[in-house]
Amino acid sequence: MGKEIKKAFIFFSLLFFVQLGVNAQDKDGQELLSRVLNILQEQYNIQFNYAEDTVENILLVPPAKSLSLSEALTYLEAETGLSYSMMSEGVILVQLKKIELQFCGYVKDRDNLQPLLAATVQSGNNSIITDDNGFFQIKIESPLEPITIRFLGYRPIDISPNQMSKTGCDDIFLVPYFQSLSEVLISNYITSGINKLSRGSYEIDFSNFDILPGVIDNDVLQSVQAFPGVQSINETVSNINIRGGTHDQNLILWDGIKMYQSGHFFGLISMYNPQITQTVSLVKNGSDASYTDGVSGTIAMKTEQEINTRFKGTLGINLTDVNAFVDAPLGNKSSIQIAARKSINDFVETPTYTAFFDRIAQNTEVANNATTITNTGKKFDFYDTSLRWIYKISDKDELRLNFINVSNQLQFDENAVVNQEEETRESSLKQNSIAGALHYNRFWNNRLQTTFEVFETDYKLRAINANILDSQRFLQENIVSETSAKIKADYNLFENLQLLVGYHVVETEITNLDDVDVPLFRNLVSEVVRTHAIFSQVGYRSSNRNTNINFGVRYNYSDKFKKSIWEPRLSFSQRIFRHLTLDVLGEFKNQNASQVINLQNDFLGIEKRRWQMSNNSTIPIIRSRQISSGLSYSHKGWLINFEGYYKQVKGITTQSQGFQNQYEFERQSGNYDVKGLDLLVRKHIDGFNTWLSYSYMGNRYLFESLEPDYFPSNYNISHTATIGATYTWSNLKISTGLNWHSGKPTTRPIFGNEIVDGDINYEPTNNSNLEDYLRLDMSALYNFNLGKASTGYFGVSIWNVLDRENQVNNYYRLDNESVDEIVQRSLGFTPNAVLRLTFQ
Repeated sequence: MGKEIKKAFIFFSLLFFVQLGVNAQDKDGQELLSRVLNILQEQYNIQFNYAEDTVENILLVPPAKSLSLSEALTYLEAETGLSYSMMSEGVILVQLKKIELQFCGYVKDRDNLQPLLAATVQSGNNSIITDDNGFFQIKIESPLEPITIRFLGYRPIDISPNQMSKTGCDDIFLVPYFQSLSEVLISNYITSGINKLSRGSYEIDFSNFDILPGVIDNDVLQSVQAFPGVQSINETVSNINIRGGTHDQNLILWDGIKMYQSGHFFGLISMYNPQITQTVSLVKNGSDASYTDGVSGTIAMKTEQEINTRFKGTLGINLTDVNAFVDAPLGNKSSIQIAARKSINDFVETPTYTAFFDRIAQNTEVANNATTITNTGKKFDFYDTSLRWIYKISDKDELRLNFINVSNQLQFDENAVVNQEEETRESSLKQNSIAGALHYNRFWNNRLQTTFEVFETDYKLRAINANILDSQRFLQENIVSETSAKIKADYNLFENLQLLVGYHVVETEITNLDDVDVPLFRNLVSEVVRTHAIFSQVGYRSSNRNTNINFGVRYNYSDKFKKSIWEPRLSFSQRIFRHLTLDVLGEFKNQNASQVINLQNDFLGIEKRRWQMSNNSTIPIIRSRQISSGLSYSHKGWLINFEGYYKQVKGITTQSQGFQNQYEFERQSGNYDVKGLDLLVRKHIDGFNTWLSYSYMGNRYLFESLEPDYFPSNYNISHTATIGATYTWSNLKISTGLNWHSGKPTTRPIFGNEIVDGDINYEPTNNSNLEDYLRLDMSALYNFNLGKASTGYFGVSIWNVLDRENQVNNYYRLDNESVDEIVQRSLGFTPNAVLRLTFQ
């Protein structure tokens, strides 16, 4: 029995050693790497240095003996995955190759889940920034290697790839240092890109904007008029009326800079380039305590607030101007945006340009001069340039610079025969705005943010009116220069409670000049007012986000008038049921500057408005108070929004209201009050969207020194209705809309007794109305691709498809022993087209 065991032991021992031999050299001729290296050392007279565990259990077929040393090392590297480095003559180091790993993810905001563009991701010696989708992919040397992610205004985080899932690129969420309590309450309020915010304001996001009837190039101030309660009584963006107020009662901000000019073509199109303007906010009531001025409302435009990491450029042309836009990164911490527009009449005069020119020149000296005078060489030109530069100094510090320059210029020659000789003199009108601002933001921690803003804005309107028959030159100038500095701090007391405090100082100078050479006359009036303000505001948002409250107070002190004004502000929204929300808004506001409209020949009759400063007596400080409340229901594509309001404005003057009747030359101060309601019904079905808006308004003046003292306002449009629809199919967008409102109030001469004692005998003030206004607009856009990185769109629009001759204003003048009615009409049938190309 022992012999059998001994034989079995010998057998299995032999079998074990045979197996070792097989493992050392299999049927394919493979050998252990350590043995191959020993053979090569003898063959090439070299020395391999390596750690035993590096080459352990690696099998390969030995390289052919005919190979050179270099070829043999290349063969070994390919077969073994190891690196073979020549350290010195005859010595080769064998070691493991460094494994290059990749780690990826999507960086997003924790609260709104939006991607964060240009966040910095760093690992070891490598760094990268996220793209438009918040995506990044970075090289790492080990799954344990720490990765740091930073973004301005957010708390930086450190993570390791081994903490993330192994299935793909995970979402990585950053928490803001400072969290704003305002959020979108109703998206797609009218159409895509138009939202209602929880603070009661409205926002248009042009990066996600759809299309509106008659608007194909995202005109900023035309788009604002889509909201109920906002319209232009004469179709211009230089006369936007928010709930019955005049245009000068609107606070217009471009990246925090107050602007005193709003339009090109003296009001027919917006002067703010839509390519650089990303969002525009409309506040009809309940404004932030940091805002000054604007007793009727606020229109605040903003450029892109984040750094762009990829070049983007656009070129566009329509039937009024050519334009260009560039958005270029300047390294990883900075980017610059530049936009410019120029009228095209130097190259071609289009039907749109002609219609616009005829509209602004209508019933003015430019179009109709004395019978013995002919006007020639009419030329109108406009341009605008805008710039925005952002620099991220650090993860907590940001610097932003803004600049804008806008110009309108009109020239024409007056020709006449004087003393049997033909004479020619030039008349001109120039309107220019130039402004710049510097913003510095500091995020101290996840609770505290401070902002310092300073801007300078200058507006100048200059007209030279040549009276060729009397050899007279009449010069008019209106100049506004304003400097502002503001510092504010936002502090999150708790997660749902936010405190805003700040100080604001504004110095405004307004100059008016009237200068006549024959006979010599010069009247120069310059007024300066400096205002200091301290403001504070508390914001609360419940954890379930159903309740939003913002209550603030602004204290204003005027150096010149030694006057203190307190202004409370309130915005409140409460979700009552899942689809029903209640809003309550209120505010007190004041302003020192207003516009006067007193003579038909002001600035050649083209631009009849000039800015003036309050003197706290004959020209009072304008003060307003208003309150509004509404309900919003949103469910299954339906939106019903109803809002009632009451507004009272004190300190207006007859000169600022545009009277052209018996009160045209009166200089009285008074008040107006407005009661009204705004209604919007919208339905969205797949690519089809339709809406109906209606506004009712009762707007009345109170001028105690006039007779009668209480009468309808010049801006009392009692009923306004709009029906609109948009349809999107693939790359095509189509929109159409019908706009109707009751006629503007007017004062007519008493029929049959038009003239009394050499003057027009008027009926009670604003006792009549012009004809009802009706306009049908259409527009269409088609998007197309030019390649992987280039896109474009082509669009056409028609303003006033029915070519209806709407009356927008009228007034009466004596001509010998008769009364003539002068009627100003709206734009007729006006086509437009746009072609825009985008390169990235």
